[in-house]
Amino acid sequence: MRGRHGGRGPLRLLRWAGPEPGPADPAALDTDPELLLRVLCHEFRTPVSALTSLTRALADERLPLTGDDRRAITALAHEQAVHLQGLLRDAAAGTGALAPAADPAAPLAQVLRGAAALVPPHRRLTGVTRRAGSCPVPRRRTRQVVTNLVENALRHGPAEGRVGIHAALGRCGLRIVVTDEGRVDPPLVEALRRPAPGAGASGLGLWIVRRLLAADGGRLRLHRLRPRGVALEVVLPAFPATG
Repeated sequence: MRGRHGGRGPLRLLRWAGPEPGPADPAALDTDPELLLRVLCHEFRTPVSALTSLTRALADERLPLTGDDRRAITALAHEQAVHLQGLLRDAAAGTGALAPAADPAAPLAQVLRGAAALVPPHRRLTGVTRRAGSCPVPRRRTRQVVTNLVENALRHGPAEGRVGIHAALGRCGLRIVVTDEGRVDPPLVEALRRPAPGAGASGLGLWIVRRLLAADGGRLRLHRLRPRGVALEVVLPAFPATG
C-alpha cells in the first residue's frame, strides 16, 4: 500500500476532542441475543458489498482494465472472501464475530489494502510509514477495526469529502488514524461513551471497534482536525515481528 503523502504529518495535527472513549461492555453479547444478531449482520455487510462491487468491476467489459488491474481486483476479492469465510465459520461455531480467538498476524500494509479499497480513489488519502506498514498485527481483528472506521467516515462525512488512512509506529505503539472532513458532534461523542450500542445500527460499528481493540490491549481516541475534520485514532501495542 503506497501513501500519497507521508504518514507522520497528519498524525501531528491531531487535537484531543474530549474524554477518551470508555470500555465496551463485554457481557452485552451474552445477555442480548438480538445484539449478537445485529453484530453479525453488520460485519457481514462489508465483505458482501465489497465482493459485489469487485466482481461487478471484473465483469464490466466497458471498464478499461489492464491485466494488473484485474489481478489487483481479484486479490482484493479473495481477501474479502477469506474474511467472510472466517465470519461465517465463527458464527456457525457459535462464537460470534467478536470472539477473542486465535488470529494470525499479517503486515499492517496488507491489512489496510482492503479497507482503503472501500474509498473511491479520488477521495482517498493514505500515509503509512514503512515501519508501520511492515508491523505485524492481528489480521482479522485489525481489518474489522479499520474497515468499520472507514465505513463510519464514508457514512457520516461529507458526500464528496476526502477520507484518510494514516499509520505510524512510535514510542506509544502503532497508531492508525482514519480521518474525514466532517465534524465532532454530540451523537459521535455519545456513541463512543456508551458501554453498549443503542437500538438499531446507530453506534454499532464503533462499539464493535472498541470490543475488538480490547482483545489486543488497544484503545480508541477521538480528535478534531483544524480547520475542520474528524480523526479516530487507534493505538495498538507494537507486536513482535514474526519470523
